[in-house]
Amino acid sequence: MDQTVSDSDKPLHVVMFPWLAMGHVYPCFEVSKILAQKGHYTTLVSTPKIIDRLPKLSQTLTPFVKLTKLPLSPHTDQNHLPQDADSTMDIPSDKLYYLKLAYDALQQPMAQLLKTSNPDWVFYDFAASWIPQLAKSLHIPCAYFSPCPAWSICFFDTPKQQLGEAAADRPNPEDYYGPPKWVPFPTNIGLRPYEVRKLLEDVKVNETGASPVFDLNEANSGCDMFVIRSSRDLEQEWLDYLAEFYHKPVVPVGLLPPMQVMDSEEGDNSPDWLKIKAWLDTQKGSSVVYIAFGSEVKLSQENLTELGLGIELSGLPFFWVLRKESVELLPDGFEDRIKDRGVVWKTWAPQPKILAHSSVGGCLTHCGSGSMIENLYFGHVLVMLPFLLDQALYSRVMEEKKVGIEIPRNPQDGSFTRTSVAKALKLAMVDHEGSAYRKNAKEIGKKFSNKDLHNQYIQDFIVSLQNSGTQSK
Repeated sequence: MDQTVSDSDKPLHVVMFPWLAMGHVYPCFEVSKILAQKGHYTTLVSTPKIIDRLPKLSQTLTPFVKLTKLPLSPHTDQNHLPQDADSTMDIPSDKLYYLKLAYDALQQPMAQLLKTSNPDWVFYDFAASWIPQLAKSLHIPCAYFSPCPAWSICFFDTPKQQLGEAAADRPNPEDYYGPPKWVPFPTNIGLRPYEVRKLLEDVKVNETGASPVFDLNEANSGCDMFVIRSSRDLEQEWLDYLAEFYHKPVVPVGLLPPMQVMDSEEGDNSPDWLKIKAWLDTQKGSSVVYIAFGSEVKLSQENLTELGLGIELSGLPFFWVLRKESVELLPDGFEDRIKDRGVVWKTWAPQPKILAHSSVGGCLTHCGSGSMIENLYFGHVLVMLPFLLDQALYSRVMEEKKVGIEIPRNPQDGSFTRTSVAKALKLAMVDHEGSAYRKNAKEIGKKFSNKDLHNQYIQDFIVSLQNSGTQSK
């Protein structure tokens, strides 16, 4: 562990306040550990259940990382949320407004925390649009820390200054279908009709008469610096555009593969891994499809049926990590029919170790940022089935880069068929027409797993915090 800090550079203290979703908290946790390795201090602030879900810190990192629990305010009307719900994992999507209301009610305890700790920086993301004003009142520099690539910020936050208020409001669903008209370079990024319908449903005024829309423009424009979980190899043009549009420094911190990804070659004698490895060892090289949909995606009965039958129809060997409650929704007899060539794993799985195994060649994924980074780190070709909007954009960009194939869906209702699942899997994994995708995935994997490049991003990031923080204060 490198705790060396030069005499001219005092250790930093960074407070991080991510949105209440594990996909937003985990990247902050990784940054905290990276800073701790370099002798800097962080305070990661979230709700009790989220903090309890984080992995245990090593003894060497514990003195540098403070995990702070802020319970959701009892003054907020909690009756609309399930008992003890304090993250997006705990609520249905139609209760998002109430979680945001409870999150916003943490302004006073956050103000007190910042006053007493007086950090060098405070990091926030899209949901806490009130942090910049609070930070400025306390003379603390603030950074918008995005766990998603810059293209998500550019796509969802329209440039009101350039288009005018009316055009920037995007009143028509069609405004989201194609590439944003204000982006000055070619791209196919955009949403499908069924995705736009979900977007517009999510921002409808609820029964209280208040809109749950997040104020993205205020969150973005109020920061002193953007820190993006991204790299120039992934999206140089989007990073440049973000800096130009907001007139702010944009610092890519690299893809932040979790430390267990980079250490995936290390030994592990746990019973689960030994059992998984024993099965993987029986498979041919690069033949297995790894299938996982993360902790936030809840598959419907129809989706699970078509997905399961499509995987079966493909004839490919696979390892499918599936939550227990979803296993019950699998097609009748599915596990018996596939037992000779596939595994349905019903508990937590050591994903990085599985992805690092030589028998794995591709991934069927929901395109969550964390999963995408791990899949690309190991150079696996992607078969993509996104369910959330940031996942959809990730999928479109990966198709542009020809490292993945999105399963075709009905543009109006988002449904898909077992045939389209099987066809996409075979195209990505074995068909001659998919060889370019497999090659491109391996090439991008070499870049994303380059540890020297990863370390350079971290070094540049820390220097930016030191230099910009001094100027801002």
